[in-house]
Amino acid sequence: MPEAERETIIRHGVALRLSDLKKRLFLAESKLRQFEERYGTPLTQLDHAGLPDDADYEMHEDYIVWHHWATVAQKARQEIAALQSIAQQGLWRGE
Repeated sequence: MPEAERETIIRHGVALRLSDLKKRLFLAESKLRQFEERYGTPLTQLDHAGLPDDADYEMHEDYIVWHHWATVAQKARQEIAALQSIAQQGLWRGE
């Protein structure tokens, strides 16, 4: 396959994947905001202070899901950064 065609395919693939990851990040960040609004605190502060002694079952469940969305957001940000680097700089010729 010619190099130019290969690069075009990779650029299109990167653009599609970036679009998917940005949608995932948007969803994850909106879920994180919902939990922050519901409990009036960011997750990092809750992690530091711990769950309140009077936390009910729902809060414990939310805490687990909240961490899930924080992980999803973190991974999406990392993947977006890596793909943006590829989109801007191209692939290393040895790959």
